[in-house]
Amino acid sequence: MAKAFRYSAILLCVVLVLLISGSEQLQSSQGETLLRIQRLLNYPSSLSSWNSSIDFCNSEPNASVTVACYEKSITQLHIVGSKGTPLLPRNFSIDSFVTTVVGLASLKVLTLVSLGLWGPLPGKIARLSSLEILNMSSNFLYDAIPQELSSLSGLQSLGLDDNMLAGEVPNWIGSLQVLSVLSLRKNMLNGSLPDSLSNLENLRVLSLAHNHFKGEVPDLRSLTNLQVLDLEDNGFGPQFPQLGNKLVSLVLSRNKFRDGLPAEATSYYQLQRLDLSNNTFVGPFPQSLLSLPSVTYLNIADNKFTGMLFENQSCSADLEFVDLSSNLMTGHVPNCLLQDSKKKALYAGNCLATGDQDQHPISICRNEALAVGILPQQKKRKPSKAIIAISVIGGIVGGIALVGLIFLAVRKVKSGKTIQKSTIRLIAENASTGYPTKLLSDARYISQTMKLGALGLPAYRTFSLEELEEATNNFDTSAFMGEGSQGQIYRGRLKDGSFVVIRCLKMKRSHGTHNFMHHIELISKLRHRHLVSALGHGFEYYLDDSSVSRIFLVFEYVPNGTLRSWISGNP
Repeated sequence: MAKAFRYSAILLCVVLVLLISGSEQLQSSQGETLLRIQRLLNYPSSLSSWNSSIDFCNSEPNASVTVACYEKSITQLHIVGSKGTPLLPRNFSIDSFVTTVVGLASLKVLTLVSLGLWGPLPGKIARLSSLEILNMSSNFLYDAIPQELSSLSGLQSLGLDDNMLAGEVPNWIGSLQVLSVLSLRKNMLNGSLPDSLSNLENLRVLSLAHNHFKGEVPDLRSLTNLQVLDLEDNGFGPQFPQLGNKLVSLVLSRNKFRDGLPAEATSYYQLQRLDLSNNTFVGPFPQSLLSLPSVTYLNIADNKFTGMLFENQSCSADLEFVDLSSNLMTGHVPNCLLQDSKKKALYAGNCLATGDQDQHPISICRNEALAVGILPQQKKRKPSKAIIAISVIGGIVGGIALVGLIFLAVRKVKSGKTIQKSTIRLIAENASTGYPTKLLSDARYISQTMKLGALGLPAYRTFSLEELEEATNNFDTSAFMGEGSQGQIYRGRLKDGSFVVIRCLKMKRSHGTHNFMHHIELISKLRHRHLVSALGHGFEYYLDDSSVSRIFLVFEYVPNGTLRSWISGNP
C-alpha cells in the first residue's frame, strides 16, 4: 500500500514538472518573439526595459507599452513611439516584421503607433484570426488596404490614420459586420465610398478626413448607431449626406457641398459638434441649429447661407462656440450669443445690423446672393403682383392686430368693464396703419388660430419645406382650409404634436424676396396673449435656378370656431 502511494506521488510530481516546464517554454517562446520585435524596431526608447529576464505578462503598463496576457498567452500588445518618429532603416522589412508579430497567435488587440514602420501593409497580418482591434496609425504604410483583412470577422476597430495608403476604400469593408470604428484619416485614399458601408450596422465612428475622396456620400441612414462622422477636407458633395439621428459629432468642412440643409439636420438632438464650414451651402440658415439641446460647437463659416437672424432667437445652454462668419445673412445677432460671456460668437463678413465685427452693406449680400443664384434678379418694372404679395404680409400683421383688438374689446365689454380711449389709441397707433386691411375678409381663417392665456410659445424659426410637407401630408386636400385671393391656407401638425396654420404665398421668378424679409421680421416680433403669433416661415425654391417659388408663413392654430362665434359668444 505504502509502495503504491509512493508511486502515485512520484507520478504526480512528474506531471506537475512537465506542466510547469511546458508553461515556461510557452512563455519563453512568446518572450523571444517580443525581443525579436524589439530588434526589428531598432530598439526604440519605449522598449528599453525589455530584456530576457523580464516577466512580460506581469510588467507594469504605461502610456507607451502594454503587454496583457491570458493563461500565459499574450492577448494585447500596445507599442506607441514618439510623435514624429522617422522611418526605420533601409534594411527594415515590413514583411519580416509582420511575420514575427503573427507568431503571437492569441492577439486580440494590436497597437503599433508612431514606430517608423514603412512599406505596403502585408496581408498576412490577417493570420491573427482573433484580432478585434488593429491600430497602425502614424507610420509610413503605403499602397492599398490589403484584401486579406476581410477575413477578420471579429474585427471591431480598424485604425490606419496618418499613413500614405492609396486607392479606394474596398467594397469588402461592408463584410466586417461587427466593426464599430473605422478611422482612415490623413491618407491618400481616393475615389467614391462604397455603398457597402451601409451594411456596417454596428459602426459608431467613421473618420475619413484629409483624403482625396469625391462624389456623393452613400446613404448611411441604416447606421443607427453612428455617433461620429468626420469627412473633413475631401471632395464630397454636392448633396448633404443622408444620416441617422444619433450623431454626436458631424464634421463636413472643406468639401464641395452646395445644396441647402435638409430638415433632418434640425432633429439631431444628441449633436454636440457640427462643422459645415468652407463649403458652398446655400439657402436659409436653419436658426434652430442654435438651440439644439446638446450642441456645444457650431461652425458654418465661409458658405452662402442667407436669411434673417432675429434677436429673440434662443440658444442651447451648452453652446460654447459659434462661427457664422462670411455668409450672406442679414438681421440682428441673437441676444443669446451676445449676453452670455461663456459663448464665443464670430459673425463678421455678413450684413448684420451690429456695430462690432466687420459687416458688409446689405447690398453686398444681395448682390452675392444674386451671383450664386439664391435670389432672382430684379428689373425695373411697373407695380406687379410682387407688390400685392408684399401687401398681403402687411395685411396679415394689420389684420391680426385689428382682430385681436376686436376680440379684446368684446371680452372686456362682456365682463362689465370698459376700455379707456387712450388704451385703444395706443394699440391702434402701434398697429401699422399703413398696411391694407384686405385680409379682414379672410378673418374666418385668422380667427381659428387665436389663442388665450399665457404665451408659452417656441422661438420664431425657419421651417424647412420637408417639415411643412410632413406636417400637411404633402399639402393634402384633407389639410386644406381655404383659399383667399393671395394664397392658400392649410392646417398642419408638427412633429411635437402641435397644430399650426400655414399660409402659402406663390412667387414668380420676377419677384424678389428682400422686401418680404423686413415684413417677416415684423411678424416675428408681434406677440401678445390676445393675438395669434407667427411661429416661423419657410421657402420653396425653383430647381433650376434656386430662386424662391413659394413663401410659407406658419402661425398658431386653435380650433375654437370662427371670429363670429368669438364675438357673439355662441359656439
